[in-house]
Amino acid sequence: MFIGHYYHSIEAKGRLAIPVSFREELTSGGVVTWGLDGCLFLFPNSYWQKFSEKLASLSLTNQTARNLTRLLVQSASELDLDSQGRTLIPEHLRKQANLKKQVVVAGSLNRIEIWDQETYHAHLELIAQTINQSPDLINLDL
Repeated sequence: MFIGHYYHSIEAKGRLAIPVSFREELTSGGVVTWGLDGCLFLFPNSYWQKFSEKLASLSLTNQTARNLTRLLVQSASELDLDSQGRTLIPEHLRKQANLKKQVVVAGSLNRIEIWDQETYHAHLELIAQTINQSPDLINLDL
């Protein structure tokens, strides 16, 4: 499970160091792809396989399902960590998420999200305002 967030810098060549606490679940590899809300998603291989099966089971006649599959699968790139825990974020994905030098690597339970630092904080502020205005939108029944 991925929790917490970390501040990192992307190197000039597009390499990003994955936080040590996240690397353990990525020893068998992973996939980085287009995310939602302006970030990138990084999935461990084990979860990506299950997720891919779910995408493949969606109705081919459902346009939204086809588009989501295209978005996630066609932009995906296999993760390759070097000995220092760095991976190359492909240029097309860096552009899609508007990643500049400073990024946030954030855990989201079954995936990692990679955000431009400014975009991340603006998005969190928007989320906080929305939840504060309507705290009863989500019922977790714990």
